[in-house]
Amino acid sequence: MGYDAKFKVWRGDLDGGELRDYTVEVNEGEVVLDVIHRLQATQAPDLAVRWNCKAGKCGSCSAEVNGRPKLLCMCRMSTFTQEETVTVTPMRTFPVIRDLVTDVSFNYRKAREIPSFTPPVDLKPGDYRMQQRDVERSQEFRKCIECFLCQNTCHVVRDHEENKEAFSGPRYLMRIAELEMHPLDVGDRRDLAQDDAGLGLCNITKCCTDVCPEHIQITDNALIPLKERVVDNRYDPLVWLGNKLFRR
Repeated sequence: MGYDAKFKVWRGDLDGGELRDYTVEVNEGEVVLDVIHRLQATQAPDLAVRWNCKAGKCGSCSAEVNGRPKLLCMCRMSTFTQEETVTVTPMRTFPVIRDLVTDVSFNYRKAREIPSFTPPVDLKPGDYRMQQRDVERSQEFRKCIECFLCQNTCHVVRDHEENKEAFSGPRYLMRIAELEMHPLDVGDRRDLAQDDAGLGLCNITKCCTDVCPEHIQITDNALIPLKERVVDNRYDPLVWLGNKLFRR
């Protein structure tokens, strides 16, 4: 059974904008993206929104619904009461291009700063061997759909624009952790994580984990283990002594 829902949708661009009120028909079983599409079709044909698969797998339709980062295609209208006003705004951490579409190129710049997978030079592709437990650990991180909700909600860059130069964000710290934990990767990425990617700025509040639509345990399984590896490398007295003796 359908009903008319009250929506507030942010309209504007980098130079400014405002929330505009709309009343849109909602049918049973719909998600917020369905309503946004109906709004485009009936009242606001110039409304900009990024989307692709509508199945929660492409990560394109990231936005904020009532202030919380979400995929519009996975946010069900049944989670709101019929009297509730639903507010849809663009991701706050990234510059607005127009309406609900943001410029997420920051994330691609950070991705390019990470050295690629580096296997031993004498190991041929057909000779790769891994234990199943190592495969499973890496596969969890590979579930990432790059919706950038974790990047958007991380207060290190959400509330401090100046940190973007020094901080890669949880998605790319997770990528560094994945490679650092990979048994066939010979690169040492601990200094990269701490000095270049800003691992020390992360204070493990788990806000990135809370908004991940793939339910990846970013904090517990990637960020904390990566921090432990950095601490072992830099502050363990036995490691320090070994490094001193080795240099001699």
